[in-house]
Amino acid sequence: MSPPVNRAALLVLADGRFPAGGHAHSGGAEAAVKAGRVTDAASLEAFCRGRLHTAGLAAAALAAAAAAGADPLGLDDAADARTPSPALRAAARRLGRQMMRAARAAWPSPGLDALAAARPRGAHQPVVLGLAARAAGLGPLDAAYTAAYEAVSGPATAVVRLLSLDPFDATAVLARLAPELDGVAGLAAEAARRALREGPDALPAPSAPLLDITAEQHAAWPVRLFAS
Repeated sequence: MSPPVNRAALLVLADGRFPAGGHAHSGGAEAAVKAGRVTDAASLEAFCRGRLHTAGLAAAALAAAAAAGADPLGLDDAADARTPSPALRAAARRLGRQMMRAARAAWPSPGLDALAAARPRGAHQPVVLGLAARAAGLGPLDAAYTAAYEAVSGPATAVVRLLSLDPFDATAVLARLAPELDGVAGLAAEAARRALREGPDALPAPSAPLLDITAEQHAAWPVRLFAS
């Protein structure tokens, strides 16, 4: 049985100061900046929009399914299948380990303990996020919103540092993307409902080949500001 709904916990989970390690990752933005694909607020918005509808949708659906009570080990395997880049798989598991530490401190639960024991080297971050949301008394849609927001807020924050972009411009990008974030979260929550009946194959598997390619290139850089 899920704990009672505790919607205020969403503010804690989605807070950029939640110690889950996301500040060390750019979501592909560092590579995009170096390649000249992100140079200003307009190109940042295009980058974030693409990431939201691909990697963001996949992460949001995985998180929503975990929050809905789907088998987290099956979801972790599904996350592997949806992450062709070894560098991105490694980053997702590093983030999952950090998210697990923070979540178990904030919302101790048997579900988190069991996943930590089964995946000692780390489960994929969206799966851990979904279990954390469930432990905090949040629902699948809440988990989807958190994952989708992370998909765009991380790159936006990183680009402020990488380009000295005006933080007000970066915030305006996130505000303009808000209606699309609503749509992605809704699609993810609906997919999670299907996954409970049909299994994780019902979850979306959008591709972002350029993110995969540049993640491998970025991982080989001898000097970089962000881990991914």
